[in-house]
Amino acid sequence: MRKLFAAVLLALATVLVPTAQASPAAATPDWLHTQGNRIVDAEGNQVWLTGANWFGFNAGERVFHGLWGVNVEQVTKSMAQRGINLVRVPISTQLLLEWKAGQASVPGAVNTWVNPELAGKTTLQVFDHWLALCEKYGIKVMLDVHSAEADNSGHVHPVWWKGSITPELFYQGWEWITARYENNDTVIAMDVKNEPHGTASASPRAKWDGSADQDNFKHTCETAGKRILAINPEVLILCEGNEIYPKAGKNWSSVTGTDYHSTWWGGNLRGVAEHPVNLGAGQDQLVYSPHDYGPLVFDQPWFQKEFDKTTLTTDVWRPNWLYLHENGTAPLLVGEWGGRLGQDARQDKWMTALRDLITEHGLHQTFWCLNPNSGDTGGLLLDDWTTWDEKKYALLKPALWQHGGKFVGLDHDVPLGGAGSTTGISLGDRW
Repeated sequence: MRKLFAAVLLALATVLVPTAQASPAAATPDWLHTQGNRIVDAEGNQVWLTGANWFGFNAGERVFHGLWGVNVEQVTKSMAQRGINLVRVPISTQLLLEWKAGQASVPGAVNTWVNPELAGKTTLQVFDHWLALCEKYGIKVMLDVHSAEADNSGHVHPVWWKGSITPELFYQGWEWITARYENNDTVIAMDVKNEPHGTASASPRAKWDGSADQDNFKHTCETAGKRILAINPEVLILCEGNEIYPKAGKNWSSVTGTDYHSTWWGGNLRGVAEHPVNLGAGQDQLVYSPHDYGPLVFDQPWFQKEFDKTTLTTDVWRPNWLYLHENGTAPLLVGEWGGRLGQDARQDKWMTALRDLITEHGLHQTFWCLNPNSGDTGGLLLDDWTTWDEKKYALLKPALWQHGGKFVGLDHDVPLGGAGSTTGISLGDRW
């Protein structure tokens, strides 16, 4: 009888006392670091960053271009479903300083009929909304200070300071944005400055040497990188090259163009051999990031003779930057490459050759660009901002990380394309 009574009490307790609910599993941190020429996750699993650029926050509109006609979530989801696991977002120091000062404005370039969820939001709130969408669809983000001023042509200015934008304010802008997102592992990388450049006789110009001079981009990468990593030691620091580097026996005092090796803006990393970027304790966060383009952007000397992947590798890519991958110095992420197809056979040959180099070596890359309104390259999207240029996408697709017939994201928990994705998997699924 006592046993029966005890059983009744136990049954009542089970009904009346709620069962403890299991806490939801904490999201796996997605921060990355480097090992030799590889980028790996916290467990040492190798990853492949393969994405695209979407510009507009760097321009006068201070918000993604295209939102005047297309829905932000539609575009973001479409990128994820098609294998874009990283988006490089150009911004300006001017915009960062406006955000820092609490001066974010409501953008006029957002169609709130198409984007009702963005109605009344400031440019910073639009960016935060988009970051949440990236988290939803398994996309990671790299920020790129594209220019000092908020100007669609701001990248033409050769250095990272201009007018009231001083080098110190440039660093402070980076510190502010780093602190804002230091606990958000959707933002995994910072590209210190887009395309530092300048020819032999230009002033100002970006140089690369062992000095602490204001125009030495190597020193600027180190300073910005260390100040960023002091706030968030987990983000990747991307350092581009400059445009020229002195030939043997010459130095930066020369104003004679033939005394220098010259290549694309941001594409000359020859100086790393003698003057590598030193991030101290954060050295395993360093990634070098050259840019490379075809003859429709500028008819470089190597395009004015017969060329193929072998000659481009020997004459251009290896001496300027590929050597850093080949000798295991650091990973490479080709931050910009791309252009129009079907207009110049040389252009198509160059783009195919670089795509093949990227896939052969597993180089990281962000294609330029998503935007159809990029004047000298066009975009992955056609003019309606909805339809993909299938020919260009077909060229890019082999350079997007895939496994088992699906695209691989950089989020350990969320598949690329979001919950229930049929085209993508998460990093956790891959490893």
